[in-house]
Amino acid sequence: MAGGLRFLGFRGIDCRSFCWWLGWFGFNPGSTMAADPGAIAHIVVTTNLACAAGLLSATILAWVWLGKPDFSMTVNGALSGLVAITAPCAFVEVWASLVIGLIAGLLVVPAVVCFDRLKIDDPVGALSVHLVNGIWGTLSIGLFATSSAPGGGPDGLFYGGGFGSLWAQFVGVVAVGVFTMALSLIVWSIIKQIWGLRVSPEDELRGLDLSEMGMEAYAGDPMHDR
Repeated sequence: MAGGLRFLGFRGIDCRSFCWWLGWFGFNPGSTMAADPGAIAHIVVTTNLACAAGLLSATILAWVWLGKPDFSMTVNGALSGLVAITAPCAFVEVWASLVIGLIAGLLVVPAVVCFDRLKIDDPVGALSVHLVNGIWGTLSIGLFATSSAPGGGPDGLFYGGGFGSLWAQFVGVVAVGVFTMALSLIVWSIIKQIWGLRVSPEDELRGLDLSEMGMEAYAGDPMHDR
């Protein structure tokens, strides 16, 4: 599949993103851990709609803000919709998945711009997609969840459930963030002291696929000839 897309002119993140869109239909519905046709069908629909909504909103915002239809923003918008809907996919109604995806697409564009301006080394926008919209998707359960959805559970704020569920999701986000940050600082500090974190400027230019793996990730890339 990736080879066919590359033949049509797509490269790198573009090919992977189309594969992710397909793959998300495996692990979102698959997370039901049961052959429940109703729940699986519902999750497939919410997953796909959030992805499409994120793609559209990110494309439009980037076009208006940056003055051009930036395809990398389009791709990250689709991924942001997928990330955002992963937590609530079984707990929200179909209309809510559209809203969640639309907001995800609107979040990823300024997030990418912000991280770039802060000079954070994130060439594929992973922080904007997975961190920012992972948080948004988790919090959206506290807003849009409904006990009538296949996943059941408590109602969110917009369904009369009050702030209880939203607060629980917020606490979860903070707890995971603190744990991940603390553990990452420890592990990466150890790696930095023992092996170091950066490669040479020459290897950065040539690409780690060659320097670390001994092969080209994308055949014919002119960067590898430098």
